[in-house]
Amino acid sequence: MRTGVQPGSFDPPTLAHLAIAHAALRHHNLERVVWAVSRQPLGKDAGRTCVDDRLVVLHEVAADHPWLTIDVTDDRLVADVADGYDVVVMGADKWHQLHDVAFYRSNHRGVGMDATKAMEQALKRLPTCAVAPRGGLDVPTELALPVPGWVAHQSSSDAVAGESWMALSAARKAGLWEM
Repeated sequence: MRTGVQPGSFDPPTLAHLAIAHAALRHHNLERVVWAVSRQPLGKDAGRTCVDDRLVVLHEVAADHPWLTIDVTDDRLVADVADGYDVVVMGADKWHQLHDVAFYRSNHRGVGMDATKAMEQALKRLPTCAVAPRGGLDVPTELALPVPGWVAHQSSSDAVAGESWMALSAARKAGLWEM
């Protein structure tokens, strides 16, 4: 079964997360996309909501989409989260994070390895990448997902601030994200 993984905090899950996952499903002939939530995401604080509360909402979202499943991981690097999948799905912001050596200084498997070497090795371990364009960030054309233009302008922060971009199942639990 061809499966893609979309690492993220999904705090909250948005219509853009769904559109990106569905575009990857179609574009890469996947049978399933897994939203992988890291218990301690790299480059983010603890989050707006606790992981367990978020997982309840994410499972509700997945119940509306038979091709979508949810997983939780202790892995932090995208290369580690993506291990064993056919495709790793992400936004352009995550793509750029993958190429920032700062994220590899203390988060690599190679004991004593410098951050640049750790980044190079992590990038080599990635499966096929599917990257959703995001306003102002360059994405290699061969990796770009065909997503609607509105996807590039949507963010979880805006959804929390009241924009109507939160996934419908997540909106049922919107009390988790009230400001």
